Amino acid sequence: MTSRFSLIAFSMAAVLASAGAMAQSTSPQDVPGHPRVSEVNQRLENQQDRIQAGVADGQLNAKQAARDEKQDSNIAARESRDEAEHGGHLTKQEDKNLNKSLNQDSKRIHKQRKDGKAG
Repeated sequence: MTSRFSLIAFSMAAVLASAGAMAQSTSPQDVPGHPRVSEVNQRLENQQDRIQAGVADGQLNAKQAARDEKQDSNIAARESRDEAEHGGHLTKQEDKNLNKSLNQDSKRIHKQRKDGKAG
């Protein structure tokens, strides 16, 4: 009799666990590559490419590139902390704040490359 109850209890636990996993996997917040996260990551990657291109063509010097890369690194660290706090995604406000920082960084990189001098 106890083995029958154990089997029923085990089956119910398995059903509940799989239902919880299914509900969790369909939540847009837990989907790998969440749109807000992907957007920030793509922008960081694009800025790294622009920094490298600026160094390669002589529009950025090593000091400027190091400063720009440090800023991008700080933004990436903020993104990682924000993701960790919210199960792998960014809130709209976090996304807005990160994009504001990325915009400022992008403008500085553009100005440096346009001017071709330390700034």
